[in-house]
Amino acid sequence: MSKITREDIYTISQNSNWSEVGVRTVLNEKIYNSSADWKQFLKLLFISLGVAFSIAGIIFFFAYNWASLHKFVKIGLIEGLVIVATLVALLPKVNKLVKNLALTSAAMLVGVLFAVFGQIYQTGANAYDFFLGWTLFITLWVLISNFAPLWLIYLTLINTTLILYAEQVAHDWSFVYITLLLFILNTLFLVFFVFLGRKISTITIPNWFTNIIALAAVFITTIGISVGIFSANEVSFWVLLLLTAIVFGLAVLYSLKIKSIFYISIIAFSLIVIISAFLTNLTDEYFMFLFVTLFIVASVTLVIKNLMDLQKKWSNE
Repeated sequence: MSKITREDIYTISQNSNWSEVGVRTVLNEKIYNSSADWKQFLKLLFISLGVAFSIAGIIFFFAYNWASLHKFVKIGLIEGLVIVATLVALLPKVNKLVKNLALTSAAMLVGVLFAVFGQIYQTGANAYDFFLGWTLFITLWVLISNFAPLWLIYLTLINTTLILYAEQVAHDWSFVYITLLLFILNTLFLVFFVFLGRKISTITIPNWFTNIIALAAVFITTIGISVGIFSANEVSFWVLLLLTAIVFGLAVLYSLKIKSIFYISIIAFSLIVIISAFLTNLTDEYFMFLFVTLFIVASVTLVIKNLMDLQKKWSNE
């Protein structure tokens, strides 16, 4: 058994003369989080909340005092905060986590700076220009810090830039084509980070980070395929369908290799949505809606049962 679980401990204790003290000791060592773990969690939580509330306070400060502030004061204050945050990240004696949070704050303030500049001088630029400039100007910080939350902000900006560009400039791009581009973009980033985390031992990629990217990619392709089923057939729909089938197949094989049900679960629920959309598109008769409802209930139940059995099997190996 590679990893002992709470259920394993309870089963052994009920069928043996294992003392209560021994059970409690193993639970504290193997199952429960230690005081040091809780201190580290609370430290990260309070620092992150402090940074988030500080940035929110800065934004609300400018929103409330906008009319009474001179334009040079508006820009100067934000530039000063960006400089201070950047200098904190450069101090040699500062903790690495604090440095990364300072860079994250500076990256967020760059967006505030661009927004204030656009409001003062009314540049007339499209919204995608704002997000594109924001993305480009924090790229170096993102690469240097290698900080997962900052990378997540960066990927959000890239996706937002692409969506706004499609809405404001590329009017001939269909919704399915946009989802195809977004799916390819997020999948490439997911493959890059998964490969990076497994091949380079000195770099730690948090599971929550790759899981969020995977969830975004699956959500995008699920919406794209579902909409493509109801709309007229186009080349981008078939390309998206083919790429999704390939990526889903590789993701399932990867999940079986690393013994993780996350990718399998999100892919299974995605397929349920896609199949439901296909069935609904066949006919709009009432019996089809009833059949789809029963299909969803039965398939979700079956998926959950199989995932639980698979997880138990892996836990007992």
